[in-house]
Amino acid sequence: MIATAVIVFMGGTIWTVVYSFTSSGLLPRLNWVGLDQYERLWGTTKWIISIQNLALYGICSLVLTLVIGFVLAAMLDRKIRFEDAFRTIFLYPFALSFIVTGLVWQWILNPDYGVQGVVRSLGWESFTFNPLNNPDIVMFGLLIAGLWQGTGLIMCIMLAGLRGIDDDIWKASRVDGIPVWKTYTRIIIPMMRPVFVTAIVLIASGIIKLYDLVVAQTSGGPGISSEVPAKYVMQSMFGGQNLGQGFAASTMMLLSVVIILVPWALLEFGGRKRG
Repeated sequence: MIATAVIVFMGGTIWTVVYSFTSSGLLPRLNWVGLDQYERLWGTTKWIISIQNLALYGICSLVLTLVIGFVLAAMLDRKIRFEDAFRTIFLYPFALSFIVTGLVWQWILNPDYGVQGVVRSLGWESFTFNPLNNPDIVMFGLLIAGLWQGTGLIMCIMLAGLRGIDDDIWKASRVDGIPVWKTYTRIIIPMMRPVFVTAIVLIASGIIKLYDLVVAQTSGGPGISSEVPAKYVMQSMFGGQNLGQGFAASTMMLLSVVIILVPWALLEFGGRKRG
């Protein structure tokens, strides 16, 4: 496992960074061009839009997935009837691939025979719900599909964390007359910090890798309004036969992950070591 991590992952990462400073086209070649690929990258409108789309999708997805997942887990933790059935229903979408999810939600959001078509057939002729064909809100159409698939897993993780809380804490809070919402915000959620960290890492990794959902649902359209960095990388390397540009975009994606993870690791493990 150590050899695999060092040789494959670290070696592949270093190889990608090195060749991002070359003019590699269809095949990799050590023809140094300095920062030309990065200058071209940040001067490309499609890349800028991709970064903006990923930021919008990422922030909304992270917040909403955590909130919805925790609320669903808290509801199931109240030992409701048919809990197993609800848990299965909520978790089932996670078993589907993003390609299937994208196609399903492409049909659901289709203006002719999807939600808009069904509502208009019931008499509301002025009803409009067509996010996938609207450049201003197309990312929210993708967000709906992403939340539908990923929230169930986070719900199960949160539910496992809630089930690990000692029942004596709830008994003590009831005896002291502490409201349920305050028990969650002041006691339960701080105790579930490791669970939230795990959930955030899983959600963040899915956000960075966002590709197949976009390809299946919108193909980056309308126009380039739903482009994302991973799609830009794939299109540059295999569609445009420009490995150098794809490697430069991949390196920038890696850099964004490092910028997020390094401060978190220093705060998490550095502070624990000092303690």
